[in-house]
Amino acid sequence: MKRLSIALALLASPALAATGPFLSLQNTNFVVLLGFIAFVSLLVYLKVPAKITGMLDARAIQIKADLDEARALREEAKTILATYERRQKEVKEQADRIVSTAREEAMAAAAQAKADLKASIARRLAAATDQIASAEAAAVRQVREQAVNVAIAAAGDVLAKQMTADAAKASIDAAITQVEAKLH
Repeated sequence: MKRLSIALALLASPALAATGPFLSLQNTNFVVLLGFIAFVSLLVYLKVPAKITGMLDARAIQIKADLDEARALREEAKTILATYERRQKEVKEQADRIVSTAREEAMAAAAQAKADLKASIARRLAAATDQIASAEAAAVRQVREQAVNVAIAAAGDVLAKQMTADAAKASIDAAITQVEAKLH
């Protein structure tokens, strides 16, 4: 298909439509050649190629300046990137140090709290032991006092039953003699 379209385009070209001698104004190829030469001559007379060359040179200089600026910006960006990467690394290291320090402080605080809790438990245990010992001593004292009171009451009852008036008188006289002997 492609070959066929190329062949048909060549057959339909205006170059094949030209007839007659080449150097005649009836020949379209010659007329086109004269027009082309006139156009190119006009362009050269008006110094269009120099202007185009100047514009292209100016454009080349602008492109070169843009490339130089882009290189400078690229180098600056590389420097800034390196700076930020270094700062990021420093910040990461600092964050790691802060985390490890916080972890160590938390462990130390936990150990201190554990020690404080043990000391508090030991104090409370000692206080409870003291309270128990005090209560035990008070209970023993109360039991002894009660036993003494009961023994005195029982002895008083026994003596009251066994004591006669003559025996009471003899007992009082003996006590007076005993006190008299101790005082003199």
